[in-house]
Amino acid sequence: MIKDEFFKIVTKNKTMIIHEAQKLDGFMRLLMKPRNTRTKWTKEEKRQLKLHLKHLSYYVPALVIFVLPFGSLLIPLLAEILDRRRTHRLKEHKGLS
Repeated sequence: MIKDEFFKIVTKNKTMIIHEAQKLDGFMRLLMKPRNTRTKWTKEEKRQLKLHLKHLSYYVPALVIFVLPFGSLLIPLLAEILDRRRTHRLKEHKGLS
């Protein structure tokens, strides 16, 4: 139920979020890191993500949920919603392993 509402809010603002996020150097690459490489974020990367999301929340108020306590637990959902690919890059990495 909460997840559905979250998806609706972010999907409604997806274009604006992507537009603003692309202005932040390295944000999209960092946000998509677990989806692209299947490696977890480090503590420093999580800190950077929170700072970027705080900055983005000034332009897209729906993102303020990420700067609240435990909001960082929703960051993987944001990556899933903003991912513009239809398939994961894991398939590409399997061929390299």
